[in-house]
Amino acid sequence: MPAGWGKAGPVGKAGCGGLVYHIPWAMPDAISHPDPTLDMPRLDTSTSFRGLAYAALKRAITAMDIYDHAHEIRLDERRLSEGLGVSRTPIREAMTLLEQEGFVRTRPRRGIFVIRKTKREIVEMITVMAALESMAARLAAERACDADIAELHGLMDAFRGDGNSQSNGGERLAEYSDANIAFHQAIIRMSGCALLAEMTENLFIHMRAIRKITIHQDNRAARSITDHMRIIEALERRDPEAAERLAREHTLGLAAHVEQHGDFLDATRDDAVFHRSGP
Repeated sequence: MPAGWGKAGPVGKAGCGGLVYHIPWAMPDAISHPDPTLDMPRLDTSTSFRGLAYAALKRAITAMDIYDHAHEIRLDERRLSEGLGVSRTPIREAMTLLEQEGFVRTRPRRGIFVIRKTKREIVEMITVMAALESMAARLAAERACDADIAELHGLMDAFRGDGNSQSNGGERLAEYSDANIAFHQAIIRMSGCALLAEMTENLFIHMRAIRKITIHQDNRAARSITDHMRIIEALERRDPEAAERLAREHTLGLAAHVEQHGDFLDATRDDAVFHRSGP
């Protein structure tokens, strides 16, 4: 039996669809939301179990909307093991790495929880991201190829005629939310600076989640489209100063919004929810 496999071995054939791990709620009587999930395909066991478990868990955690709930999300080691088709040892090793990177926190006798930031920490994080994204926009104006800029233009063109996005239904707004995140990722990528990409990687879990929840507030989607088009126009003109300024102002606008409307981030803290998280 290969090392790292549970006694039951693999379930089904490798590559046949993905398994979804449903995370138990920390507050069962909280406002009802669809259960957050970790979407994790079973692992190719021909390589390192720890490395594969780490990569799969990091991708899944990064894709979650960790601020869309009034409580922290508890990870269950047994279910993770079953979901990935490996023993608990590589899961524990992967969790150690994720804890060192600030993705999860271990609470003795309580379990492992995905880390959520306070309002103050989120505002500081967005401020740092504004500096990084503005530099990325400056570099993109100098380095990005015409095809990449045109693709970015097309991404926003699909939503320009929507007017007040709040009136176009939740499905359309959800589509724009995904496009908004793709826009910011593209700016980093188009900078051509590997270090910028590396520096923003571990901020992304929080930035993505905050952008997804705030895009539904205060008609931010419509303003976001306008801001994005101005940034794209600066890129098309190959105007690095304007691209840098517009990108910085855009992201600092999110920081100001969270400062004004982000009290929900502090509504529930660790001590108030852990005693209800169950075994």
